[in-house]
Amino acid sequence: MPKIVNLTLSPKQASDVKHYAPLVARELRIKESDIALLRIVKRSVDARRGALKVNLSLEAYIDNEEQPAPLHFDYPSVVGKPEIIIIGAGPAGLYAALRLIELGLKPIIFERGKEVVERGKDIAQIQRNQGVDPDSNYAFGEGGAGTFSDGKLFTRSKKRGDYNRALQRLVFHGASPEILYEAHPHIGSDRLPRIIASMREAIRAAGGEVNFGSRVTELIVKGGKVQGVVVGDTKVEAQAVVIATGHSARDIYYMLHRSGVRLEAKPYAMGVRIEHPQQLINNIQYHRSADMEYLPAASYSLVQQVGGRGVYSFCMCPGGFIVPAMTDESESVVNGMSPSHRNSPYANSGFVTEIRAEDFTHLTERYGALAGLVFQQQLEQAAREQAPEHQMAPAQRVADFVAGRRSASLPKASYVPGLVSSRLDEWMPQFMATRLREAISIFDKRMRGYMTNEAVVVGVESRTSTPVRIPRDRVSLQHPEVEGLYPTGEGAGFAGGIISAALDGERVAESIAEIVKR
Repeated sequence: MPKIVNLTLSPKQASDVKHYAPLVARELRIKESDIALLRIVKRSVDARRGALKVNLSLEAYIDNEEQPAPLHFDYPSVVGKPEIIIIGAGPAGLYAALRLIELGLKPIIFERGKEVVERGKDIAQIQRNQGVDPDSNYAFGEGGAGTFSDGKLFTRSKKRGDYNRALQRLVFHGASPEILYEAHPHIGSDRLPRIIASMREAIRAAGGEVNFGSRVTELIVKGGKVQGVVVGDTKVEAQAVVIATGHSARDIYYMLHRSGVRLEAKPYAMGVRIEHPQQLINNIQYHRSADMEYLPAASYSLVQQVGGRGVYSFCMCPGGFIVPAMTDESESVVNGMSPSHRNSPYANSGFVTEIRAEDFTHLTERYGALAGLVFQQQLEQAAREQAPEHQMAPAQRVADFVAGRRSASLPKASYVPGLVSSRLDEWMPQFMATRLREAISIFDKRMRGYMTNEAVVVGVESRTSTPVRIPRDRVSLQHPEVEGLYPTGEGAGFAGGIISAALDGERVAESIAEIVKR
């Protein structure tokens, strides 16, 4: 068994692995030459008041101790095995497919968007203000929303499944082993595409199917049991259907509603993206320490109750960019992403407040469970009206936003399509604007300098989660009234990020395998 050694180092010491072995040897009272292998199992930065520290936990393998085997996942052939339809090739869909293969079932994925490389070309067109393909953009396409919007892997939920195994699967398909021990693991939107492509090829190599440009338009249900789906003009039958469509596939909710599948409205959150110079955030978080140069771009996490509702930072992207995340030309939607090195001069974060059913009761009589979805879309369209040219977005300097005045000019920002000065509080629902402004003032007391006109708020951050839940039984994970229908991931309302969606997809696959005869 390896020995576990915990070290607390300065950022400079921690930046060079050659410092580790002598310290471990001293701690274990052995010769440095007796160490056969050192492996980091956890690393985190302690930036609380006082000297900056890096906390390390290492496994030390001594002399001839058996060393850990390389990570490996077996994907057996599923040719001729029972077929399971998966709608969507995001993290929930891909992980569900790989787990089904491990359990001896054949996944058939239908993805409305394109393969990741072709999808990247369409995203480049959006950045150049050349239009939005409604089926291939930052939300839709191979890998889902996470592929081109940061690739953060942190989840607070440890009850959904084997978190470490989910990370190991990513490493097996090409991710850096660093994600296995970093306190807040991150892959980066520049590296995720090849990992996603590796997963797709593994599915195909095992006999599964991955179909792109394949929009599901109808769910076939007979006698309370799902029979399959319609893709274009083709009916495809299967023993079960997994809905893993992500938080932005509004047409799927409407299709399910037309089919008589019960849906539920749920709370969600909306707001803005807030962007600061990364150096300003570094100075605040690292206390202007001389050791900052040895540390990664600083991040933050803020939460506050304002007027009885939570206001919080969301999907914080240090060294990142704000990106256009709309799925239709009539909307203005923004999100954030970071490359693997997080070396942009900007730090951005979602900055949102809770949205509750009471906020859209005026829409409930007409739209029922879809009322929150309509409320979300109306805000996105209101933002678009403020910046109608191409994919430009409405924005305001942060201190001006809090003071309620229009910004005469806007600072340089990472949003490539361009920003338009706008009084956000004039078209945003007042309960949102009021809470966001008050929270910024409170957060400025915790992070001095946070409320500054060097920073900018950009509208709108509206796709934090879906306003609709597709209900499911707690035990079988099937829809309570439709046998064989398995909602999963963010779009079904049961996850909130790459890893939680992936784990939920695996759980659904395991539930299917318990029922379907192989």
